[in-house]
Formats: sequence, C-alpha cells, structure tokens
Amino acid sequence: MAADGRTLKVVHRASGTVLAEGPTGWGMTRFDGGIYIRRRHLVGGTFSVGIVPGLCVYKGFYLSLDYTPPDGPVERALGWIYVVPNPLLPFIWYRVAVPKDHPALDCIA
Repeated sequence: MAADGRTLKVVHRASGTVLAEGPTGWGMTRFDGGIYIRRRHLVGGTFSVGIVPGLCVYKGFYLSLDYTPPDGPVERALGWIYVVPNPLLPFIWYRVAVPKDHPALDCIA
C-alpha cells in the first residue's frame, strides 16, 4: 500500500480486463503523460515486444509493446518499455508504460 493509501487501476475498455493495479509511487508512477508500472503490479493479459523502436532525447531508447487481453484481439502499440533508459530516471527503468489518456484504457485512482 502506498504511504498515502492511494491505489491506481488501469483497465482495458474493450475487454474489461484489469491490466495493472497497485499503489501510487514506486509501484505505479505517473510521469510525463504515462503510467510506469512495475512487473509485480501487472495483472491481466500479456505484453509482447512490438516492431516500433523509438528514442526520447531525455528518457532513452524504447520499444513499443503490444497488449493481448485474455479473451480478445491484440491491441497494437498500447505501451512501451525503455531498454536503454536514462540513469537519472530510475522510476522508468525497465518498466512497462502505458499512456494515461489512451482511448482504449481507463485509469482509475
């Protein structure tokens, strides 16, 4: 549980699957338009590496992630992961990230 007792839940709208649920802070961090999720807080469905690489000048090199819910079609490029992250931003190191304003997701605080 977070120090302030707040949790965050990310839900895939089309399937109703909970992607992630956990405490705000180091468990699930909101930063720069995204939610960075530790692996232990990923709950439903699977993320697999997509085909789109990218580079953010201050965060590092990333790969897109495709999301597959347990009972639905693949959602392409729903998330990303930094594989060569900026050493000054430890809260994004090797974490699955999803955009907080994506039309396919509900973020419930």
